[in-house]
Amino acid sequence: MLPPVPVVIPEFDYLIVGGGAAGLSLAYHLAREPRLVDKRVLLIEPEAKEHNDRTWSFWTAEPSVFDDIVAHEWRHIAFRSPGFEQVIDLGQYRYKTINGLDYYRFVEKALVARPAQFTRLRGTVAELTTTATGALARTTAGTTYAARYAFDSRPPNLEKLKQPAKHRYLLQHFVGWEIETDTDVFDPATVEFMDFRGAQQQEARFMYVLPFSPRRALVEYTLFSATPLPRAEYEAAIRAYLDHTLKLTSYRMLAEEVGAIPMTDHPLPARAGRHIINLGTRGGRAKPSTGYAFKRIQQHSARLVAALAATGHPPADITGDRWQFRLFDTLMLDIMQRRGESTRDIFRQLFERNPVARIFRFLDEQTSWADNLRVMNSVSPGPFMRSIAQVLRGRPGRR
Repeated sequence: MLPPVPVVIPEFDYLIVGGGAAGLSLAYHLAREPRLVDKRVLLIEPEAKEHNDRTWSFWTAEPSVFDDIVAHEWRHIAFRSPGFEQVIDLGQYRYKTINGLDYYRFVEKALVARPAQFTRLRGTVAELTTTATGALARTTAGTTYAARYAFDSRPPNLEKLKQPAKHRYLLQHFVGWEIETDTDVFDPATVEFMDFRGAQQQEARFMYVLPFSPRRALVEYTLFSATPLPRAEYEAAIRAYLDHTLKLTSYRMLAEEVGAIPMTDHPLPARAGRHIINLGTRGGRAKPSTGYAFKRIQQHSARLVAALAATGHPPADITGDRWQFRLFDTLMLDIMQRRGESTRDIFRQLFERNPVARIFRFLDEQTSWADNLRVMNSVSPGPFMRSIAQVLRGRPGRR
């Protein structure tokens, strides 16, 4: 009887699980780092990215490696609420948006240029485990791969992890219509960043408009709340905005965008073991109080790659997050969960009493202690004091 044939597990230096924004971001940053050109990288993706399935928007005051694929950028944003409306010049900042398909193709081009470094496989990872010397990934097809470090970008199963007695769980959920009109309606230099003039219904609800030309724009109804609405309610709100606020009599819908982004202070660990690093939403890269993630994902990827290139290991502090901003996010989530309609007044006070550069730096978690105090002193203390009391009690606030 012949002895059994040993199973040979392919070995890589780095294994990336998932080919969405976070997984592709890390792969792209690895491809750009000349000190890691000899490292073998395996990227396991569940499906091909061949459609424009989403867009990402962000503000920045610096040039970006993705500037060549920016679909549009704006120099002004508008904030509107009852009693206060302002169109704000962004100064050195620009608000930018990138189409998903352009991003996928951009990263693919960089990876294809390094065939000896990158291997891409279609598959779904069922199990990811750490070992004494690295990590093992087993796919649903039964194949196993080994790597020195694994980077996991699979979305977390928050429904399974939920602890509502301890943490806050909301969604930023939205439906958006890209429309075209027969007459000039939109200002292509100005994003309608938050239009809170509609009914809040005990939640944070606003319109968000990205104008691409005087006659074409993405018009989105966005909410911060615990549960999505029936589709008809989003559509009714969009129609009401187009009919009564913009006074449109005719328009054509070119495309639709639907999404729900988790907003939570549930602890999402930066790593799942010595050799497994979490990415994207799984690693807490979606800003808990706003849902913005794209720029945070890029910063995280750059931090990881810089450490790998310099030391051969991920950084000891995986994210570089500062505790005070986690507290600010928790307080804001508590207010949204407890008194969602008061979110409108908080954002009105922020934009009425602070320069936009300070607001952006604060949301980017780059402000000093002095600026943090200025921001906090610019809003009414009552809602925050009540939420601080809830944090000290160790339980979320309730309406």
